[in-house]
Formats: sequence, C-alpha cells, structure tokens
Amino acid sequence: MTDDDRLMVRLQEGDQRAFDELVEKYQGPLTGFFFRNTRDVQFAEDLTQETLLRVYDQAWDYLPLGRFRGWMYRIGRNLMIDNIRRRSHDALIRAAGRARGDEADALARLAGDFVGPAEEAQRQEIARLVDKLLEEIPEAQRTTFTLHHYAGLSLPEVALATETPLSTTKSRLRLAREKLRGLLGERGVTDEHPT
Repeated sequence: MTDDDRLMVRLQEGDQRAFDELVEKYQGPLTGFFFRNTRDVQFAEDLTQETLLRVYDQAWDYLPLGRFRGWMYRIGRNLMIDNIRRRSHDALIRAAGRARGDEADALARLAGDFVGPAEEAQRQEIARLVDKLLEEIPEAQRTTFTLHHYAGLSLPEVALATETPLSTTKSRLRLAREKLRGLLGERGVTDEHPT
C-alpha cells in the first residue's frame, strides 16, 4: 500500500488530517497541471480546489490499489474538460481572457538545482518557450506531456488519468516530445531542453 493509499484509508475512516496532508501534497502539482493546460491562474486554482473537494467527496469510492495519483488526475482532467466546454460557450469569459492576456510567472514553476545566472536565465527562457509551445500541440498530447513531465505521473498513471491504453499514452508522449523538439528547433533551440 502506498503512502497515498494510507492517507485515503485514514480519510475513509474519518481522519480529517489525512485530507489536509493530501491537500498540502497535491495542491501545487494540480495547480501547475491545470495552468499549463488552461493558461489561466485563477481558473487553475479553482479547478484544483474543485478536484480536491471531489477527492474528499468520493473518498469512499477509492480502492487502495496504488493508483491514487492516476485516479485523482482523472477526476481533475474530467473537471477541466467539462469546465472548458462550459466556458467556451460563455462569450463574456472569452472576451475577458483575450483582454487580460494572462502572463504567468514561468520562473515560479521551474524546479531544479542551483545553477549560474547565465545558465538559469537560459533555462528559464526555454521553460517559458516550452510553456508557450504547449499551446500549439494537440490537447491529448499536451495533457499527456504535462501529466508526465510536470505532474510527475508515471506512464501507467497517465494512462489511468486519461482513460487510454498504455500504448496510446506512450505514443502521445513520444509525439508531444517530437513536436516540441521540432518547434524548439524552428526557434533555434537545439541544445538540451526539458522534453
């Protein structure tokens, strides 16, 4: 049984602290996943809260089989899809999003060891570029890429979250990487990059 499974069993037994621990552990990764797919900080935070509330509400439905992250991200992904569909029909929200032109701080989303200023600046620039280029690849590939690389899910967990066969998940990740490499290459980035 994984640590997450133990937390869910505690939650099923009524231990509120278990839920607090899950929130502390997954709030950041969920928000990052949603932001990379929606480009809207407030929307990402709202989706994170809604996902965590659903995890709480559906805790009784969870079977501790070591698949918590895939289960949770499937809940989140489905919420994101439903909310995007609803929002796409709301002209006021579309107009506000275009007017605001959300510019998130990509630096806050980068993790890594200490590096020199020049190397860090280059890494930050590439990270910003990758974040922007993610908008240019198909949604299924983008979701697979962000779940694997940014949310840290294994490929079987990504397959569970996206409700696709493992072979399809592997194919989507490969295609996303190839497209990102090509798009980066078109912009003169040919050294190592975070794909």
